[in-house]
Amino acid sequence: MDKPEEVISADGSVAITDPGAVGAEEQNRGDRFVVFISNIFAWLFPFLMIAICAQVLLRGAGMNQAWLDDFQWWLYGSAVLVGIAYAVTTNSHVRVDILYDGFSREKKLRTDIVALTWLFLPFIILSWDVTLHYTLSSIKADEGSDSPNGLHNLWILKTLMNLSFILMAIAAWSIYVRLLSKLTRPVLWKQLLYAFPSTMFAVNLATYYALWWIVWIISPPDATARDIGRHVIFDEVEVGNYDIKYTIMITLVLTFVVIGAARLFSRNKTA
Repeated sequence: MDKPEEVISADGSVAITDPGAVGAEEQNRGDRFVVFISNIFAWLFPFLMIAICAQVLLRGAGMNQAWLDDFQWWLYGSAVLVGIAYAVTTNSHVRVDILYDGFSREKKLRTDIVALTWLFLPFIILSWDVTLHYTLSSIKADEGSDSPNGLHNLWILKTLMNLSFILMAIAAWSIYVRLLSKLTRPVLWKQLLYAFPSTMFAVNLATYYALWWIVWIISPPDATARDIGRHVIFDEVEVGNYDIKYTIMITLVLTFVVIGAARLFSRNKTA
């Protein structure tokens, strides 16, 4: 990888023109993948500027093009969604550093790890799940523009939106592993344990979809998605003052099983 270009300002400080090259020697494969994809999508911004200027000129000449309006949103939405992953990897997102700046190095690392794996990554996993159904519905309907002269095949953009959450998850997990390595040896079971909410959310999705497909396979041929959702396995059980779904209880057990299995694998590997 080429060294980043450095610019020395008047006050002697050094500015690096490519944030993706900051700390490149510490980046893992996930980090480099996110930076690579982001650098490709960064080229959408020149095309976005051309599209905006062209539409302004055409509209002023009385030749408004609806497809150009849609095209601008396609370009902007794609670049911004991928840019979120890039900002996570390069740590170039907006921070509120009133307290954080005064933390010790170790406390900063722990704070970043909690923020990434207990707050941000669970949200990304949920967003991926929600937009998956959103995307599949758009593909099934062959969704297009609201305008007859607009840019159709809107399902392409919605598919990209769903895929962008996967890229964000890769970015969050990669930098998490990189930060964890500065505190301890980041073996798999530690990665899964210290990121417990993210691990549990991922196991929950895998569990839910696996059970859904199993029920669908064993159900009568005329069973609908609503019928499958009403199966007893998706019901709730009363625990004290709370109602907890069976799938959540199964998920909790499986999460500890996965972490335990990773721990045994790590022990056998080092034996």
